[in-house]
Amino acid sequence: MGSSESTPVQWLSSPPPPNPELVKPWRTFDWGQKEDLKKKLENFCPSHPDVNHVKILVAGEIGAGKSSFINSVDSAFLGRISSRALVNTADGDIVSSRSFTKNLKGFSIRSEKKKMPFIFKDIMGLEPEVLKGSQIEDIINAVYGHVKDGYKFNEEQALTYKDQQYNCDPNLSDQSFCLVYVIAADTVQYTDDRLFDKLKIIRQRISEKGIPQVIVMTKVDEACPLVQNDLRKMYTSKKIKKKMDLCSAKLGVPLTNILPVKNYHNEINTDDDIDVLLLKALEQIVQLADDRLEDTDSY
Repeated sequence: MGSSESTPVQWLSSPPPPNPELVKPWRTFDWGQKEDLKKKLENFCPSHPDVNHVKILVAGEIGAGKSSFINSVDSAFLGRISSRALVNTADGDIVSSRSFTKNLKGFSIRSEKKKMPFIFKDIMGLEPEVLKGSQIEDIINAVYGHVKDGYKFNEEQALTYKDQQYNCDPNLSDQSFCLVYVIAADTVQYTDDRLFDKLKIIRQRISEKGIPQVIVMTKVDEACPLVQNDLRKMYTSKKIKKKMDLCSAKLGVPLTNILPVKNYHNEINTDDDIDVLLLKALEQIVQLADDRLEDTDSY
């Protein structure tokens, strides 16, 4: 006769999910430096006597948050939400079919005390297709000061020296001394390689003249639940680090020049943690631009 005792069922438990957080931050960051950064940037003066405002060109894929980044930096200084650079409010500045920015326009950054001595130049968003979005030559010409403010981007043909909006003899004040690529963290892994190819061509061309490039990685909160719950987990998040490594590998930009931020999107008040990330990114951008301006005679 068989035993009356039944063998207990052994249930296999699934392993716990991997920890999304690193034990130590992979980048040291002082979350209490907001006021020091503001003061330092407010007191900044361009290193070249012939330049009153350092220009910074902002490029990026449609929907990555170019214009929102400019507005967010402005907000960090003003202590209130700014929306001077128009975004696609119908889509909430998420990926849409066409770029909302059509013309080259400069935006000075304001503090509560004065206008700051740097200007962001906003351009039409990039698209993977050859005849869509801003053209490679237009971006390169805009960096070198050949494109006049107000120029309406033509998706089918780049600006040429024959056009009225072409500046044949730009001075230092017309030129941009840093190119900022805005890339969305939540979709970077799906970005079309053709778009990265465009950015790499631009990078190669302007590097010949020593123009530094910075990646501002936006939408970090949408890319990582850990960061969405606590922005101060930015530099312990494995997911954010992985996305920054991907950007560096795809574009050849060193990690030191990749700066994660959160743009203001649905907030109605500013936040110190959002501000300090934005201000630190701006400090890095301005320092790189001014270093290049100081080395103008070498190029």
